[in-house]
Parts: sequence; C-alpha cells; structure tokens
Amino acid sequence: MHAAPPPGLDHWLALPATKAIAPALREALRRAAATLDPAQCTPAAPAQLADTLSLLALLDADGDSLAAALLFDLPGLAAAVEPQLPPAHAAVAVLLDGQRAANQVWSLHAERPAAGNTEGLRRLLLAIVRDLRVVPILLARQLARMRHAGALPEEERLALARLTRDIHAPLANRLGIWQLKWELEDLAFRHLEPETYRRIASLLDDKRAGRERYIAQVTRELGEALRAQGIEAEIAGRPKHIYSIWKKMRKKDVPIGELYDLRAVRVLVDDIPACYAALGVVHALWAPVPGEFDDYIARPKHNDYRSLHTAVIGPEGKTLEVQIRTREMHEQAELGVAAHWRYKEDSYAGRGPSQRSSSGNAALERKIEWMRRLLEAHGEGEGEALAGGFDTELVEDRIYVLTPAGEVVDLPRGSTPLDFAYHVHTMVGHRCRGAKVDGRIVPLDHKLRSGDRVEILTAKEPEPRRDWLVAANGFLASPRAREKVRTWFHKLDRERNLQAGRELLDRELRRMGLLNVELEPVLARFNVASVDELLVLVALGDVGPHQVGRALQEHERARTTATEEAPDPAAVLQRKRTPRAGGPGVTVVGVDNLVVQLARCCHPLRGEAISGYLTRGRGVSVHRSDCAAFLRLARDQPQRVLPVAWGRQEGLHEATAVVDAIDRRHLLKDVSNVIAQEDAHVVSVRSDAGRHGRLQLRVNGYDQLSRVLSRLDALPGVEAARRE
Repeated sequence: MHAAPPPGLDHWLALPATKAIAPALREALRRAAATLDPAQCTPAAPAQLADTLSLLALLDADGDSLAAALLFDLPGLAAAVEPQLPPAHAAVAVLLDGQRAANQVWSLHAERPAAGNTEGLRRLLLAIVRDLRVVPILLARQLARMRHAGALPEEERLALARLTRDIHAPLANRLGIWQLKWELEDLAFRHLEPETYRRIASLLDDKRAGRERYIAQVTRELGEALRAQGIEAEIAGRPKHIYSIWKKMRKKDVPIGELYDLRAVRVLVDDIPACYAALGVVHALWAPVPGEFDDYIARPKHNDYRSLHTAVIGPEGKTLEVQIRTREMHEQAELGVAAHWRYKEDSYAGRGPSQRSSSGNAALERKIEWMRRLLEAHGEGEGEALAGGFDTELVEDRIYVLTPAGEVVDLPRGSTPLDFAYHVHTMVGHRCRGAKVDGRIVPLDHKLRSGDRVEILTAKEPEPRRDWLVAANGFLASPRAREKVRTWFHKLDRERNLQAGRELLDRELRRMGLLNVELEPVLARFNVASVDELLVLVALGDVGPHQVGRALQEHERARTTATEEAPDPAAVLQRKRTPRAGGPGVTVVGVDNLVVQLARCCHPLRGEAISGYLTRGRGVSVHRSDCAAFLRLARDQPQRVLPVAWGRQEGLHEATAVVDAIDRRHLLKDVSNVIAQEDAHVVSVRSDAGRHGRLQLRVNGYDQLSRVLSRLDALPGVEAARRE
C-alpha cells in the first residue's frame, strides 16, 4: 500500500478552523501555491499546525490571523504570496513579521541562566511586535508544540517547557486567555516537575470517578433547590488543574486533603439580584465554611473581576467551593478583562513580582487592555478598527534594550546609550566615553530602539561632561540620569563650577556674537541676584547657555526698538512716520528708495542685533551690531549710522561655521548628520588635511545656527565649533 500524500493548501483552507479567511485572500493563496512545488505548501508538522489553527478558531481569531499562522508554517508559500497580498489584507505581512521578530525573544531566552528574571523578555516581546494580534498566534502555536513535545529529545523538550513556563503561560495569564493558560501551565509543569506532577495526578486519579459522581450529585441537588425558588441558572463542575493544585498547596502549606476547592461548581444567572438569591439558596442547602466567603461583586478586585465565592460543607460532609456570577461577568472573566496576573503570576521557582518602573508598568497595562478589547471584538469590522487604531491609541512610551549578556533594560522612549549607561550603574555613566549598538559604534546621542543590544565603552576615571546636561544636545532623555550628572557637578567646589559655567557661556555667546555683553540685564529672568549665581546654574545644567543667549538677544532687540520709537531730533536724515521694508527682510526707519543689503563681512542672521550704515552709492549695508568693520565705520562717520530692524519677511540666511577637529573616520558623516537633523542647508564645505574646516550654511536664524554649532561642538573629536 502507498502512503497517503501529505495534505496540501486546499486541505488547510477546507478546515472549519480556517473558514474566517476571506475569499480574496484565499484566492491569493491559491494563485501563489499554483506556482510552487507541492512540497513547499506542506507543513513540517501537520498535526501541530492543525492544533494551532483549531486553537485560534476557539479564540475567534480573524481571517488575517489565521492566514498568517498558516503561512508561517509554510515559508515557501509565504515568500511567494507576500508581494501580491490584496490591499485589504496587507496586515498579514505585518503579522508574519511579528512572528519572525518573536524568534529574537526565543533566542534570548535560550541564552539566559535558569534563574534569570524573564519579565523583561515578556515586555520586549510586546514592544517589538507591531500588531498585538501576533500574541494569540504565538500562544496557540506554543500550546500545539507542547501537546506534541513528548516525541522530542529530552534537552529540546525541557527547553520548550521552560520557554512556555517563562513567557507563554504568563502572557496567556495576563491576557486572560484561560482556554490556553491552564493547559500551557499543566504541560510545562508535567515536563519540568514530572515526579510532583505524577504524585498529584495519582491522588486525583484515585478519586476521579468519585469526584465525577459527587459533582453530578451536587449539580442535581443545587439545580432542584434553585428551580424551587424560581431561579433560572446554569450549573457546571469546574475542574481544578494539577499545576493550580500544586501552587495552592505550596501557598497555603497544606496537604491536598485540606484544599476546599478541589470539588467546585459554578452557577451562572441572569442578573446581580439573582446572584445573591442563589447565594441564599446555597447557604440554606449546605452549611458555609467560616471565613471562606468573598463578595467580589460589591467589592470587585481592582482588575474588575466580579463574582461571589463561598465554601460549604456539601453532601457526604465534603468541602465544596461554589462560585456565583452573571453570564456577563463570566464572559468577562473567561475572555480576559479580569487580569488575574497581578495575583497569580509567580513563577514555578516562587519569584516575586517584577520591580519595574511605574511608567513601564502603565505602558504595558495599556497594551494589555487594548489586547483584551481586541480579543473581545467578535465582529470582524470591530476587530479591524481596533487593530488599525493601535498606532494612534497606544504609542508605547518605553523601549526595551539588551545588555551584552542579554538582560532586558526598560528605558523611556528617546533614550540614548548614555541613559542606558546611567541605568546600569551611576559610575558606568560617569565613566562612559562611547557605545556600541549591535556591534556598531554610535554617538552618545544615538536614539535607541527596542531590541537593540548596547555595549558601553568606559574610561578608567569618571569624567562626566557638562554639555550632557544641555537638553538641546540630546544626550540624556531620562530625568533620573540627568539628575545623576547634575549631582556629580554639585559636589565640585564653587570656583570650578564658576569657571566651567563661564566657559560654557562664553562658547555660546561667541557663536552668537555677544561675547562681551553685560549679563546684568537678564539676571532677573533667571531669578538670580548675581552673575556668579547665573554661571553656577549654567555649569550645573539648570540653565542652558542658549537660554542666556536668547535672553540677551531679546533684551538687545527691545532696546533697539525703544531707540527707534524715540529718534534723535538732531539726526542727519529726516525721519518719516512709517518704516519701510528694505531688502532681505530688514526694515529701515524713515528712509525711502534705498537698497538694503546684508554685509558680507559679518553675515547677520535674523534675530540678531543689527545696525545700518549708509554707504556711498550702494544703499544701506546691514551689519551685526558688534561687527568690527561696522564699529570702525561708525566711529569715523557716525552721521551715516541708521537704525534698522528685522521685518516680517522670512527666508534663509547664509552663515559660516568653523570646525576645529582631530581627523578621524566618519567625522564628515557625523557633521553632515547633525546639520541634516537640524534641518539646515550646506552650501559648501572646505577643509584642509589637518584640523580645520569651513562650512557655508543656510539657516533660518541665529537660534538654528546656535543649535547646529552646539551639537557640532559635542561630537567626538571636535575641539571647537564656532561662527566665523
């Protein structure tokens, strides 16, 4: 006899479990399969795939999820069909990518020591999948694998069970997918603790027939009593799973004979008054066990779990647990709105709850709540709407990156390698001099993404840099890390802080052409009484140098405006009442029919303090107020000086930046990246073979130029970046 051929694609599409796959998607799968060898449309483990699809159907998975689960086990077909997916089912490709991305988490788990905390890996898994519908697919596939794990070699079987215990069972628990949770837990427990599993199973096996008979008797007696009182109810026995029994024995430190809920029934009624009426019938029928009554309807658990729980001395003097709830409460509890994981998510080893940041917990809970609502969206349109709204509704504000050893670190979104270093240890941050992400050297202001593996390069001595505290430089996103740097500099003596503050401020004011201005006019803006106090704030990062520069510019602009409003009556030229727009966005007060041009000697930028000089035959030349050439001309012929101001006209202005740096690889690339990130334009670049370079830039004002120079100055190897 010949063996039957392995089932092909038509077999899988004909299964009741895959009936939710849309006709257009079915046709796309068949067209792609027609171009392939039949072997490419045959899964390696047909029985496991059948179980996976059946479990997803049990969870009311949509057609895209079912197709993605099928295609993942048929990689040849997946490669052929992805480029030609119907537009309405483009999400299938995203679901496939999510399943492939999850392999990264499985690999990391395999690298971890047995006692490692796996909470970070669960969070990483939820962070790297773009569509959380991937998670039920992963859970269903893992349960299918566990059902067939007995045929695997011992080492592979134990690794699969540990992965189930650490990742899949807790996730199913969090999401409230009880249909999968209990079986995942029991199967993992069976392979990891076989002797304990068999011992508890034997105790239950000895009483299985008796328990079945007993539950049938209880159901019959309670049903008759409820009907006699006019209460319509559904009554069912609730099996106690082996892992759950073992966990409760450990928690209460009692033998199996002292557990009250080995025999249990659940009563479902129509409304809340009927719940309490049924409770009265139960307590009238059997004596309650003192201290074993919980009213989670009047006082729901904070995860919104609602039910009445009571334990009674039932027929034959045996303890019996009775749970009473409405059908709506039962549906919520079974489908996952009640998040029991806060109470029950201890591992087999008895590890306690995760010590994660409150913001990380909040972000995770938002994702889980969205996932529960997706599971409850039985209508196809409603589920698609929830899935489509994921990007806008749940923007994750945390990232999960990896240490070289594979430990997961939870950071705020936008964090850099420097934030990572300070999270690992304060001294690692203080000694940080560079970083690698996935083996590639990156600047310290590089923005990390979930799944990045980060390695910190350190010096022997701690030496934080003050420009790490300047928010505009983008080195630190975490307030906690910034506070650690600030604390380091607080410990330095006052004279060193004064000197450092003066150096930082001078560097910024030199860029802005304000080096020798007085600081006293802006002290009140920063709530300080002296220049020294302001310099200390700058040194400690409480005030940014650019903030001081901006305040000085605004003060200078206000003073210039006041001068224009009260002109000198002895002025050489007669002033008119209305200003006139002169050339490139500049207003000249009281002068008509003159050409206005920006001076090439100093290239003033919009927002800087400026002055005009009436030339012979070339109109008004606009200079920076501190321009050396202008000061010389004004001293020789003060009658030609005219007040000017920036008008409303917008536009780009040219400015020259000078960069002194030690030659190194990729320096020009890093400089170009900074300029591009600040949205400035490069007109020309000139550099010699040594340490000097000139960049001709187009910027929209001095604020943008200041940011560019500040970030250039912070690049590794750059000794100074200034305006020419």
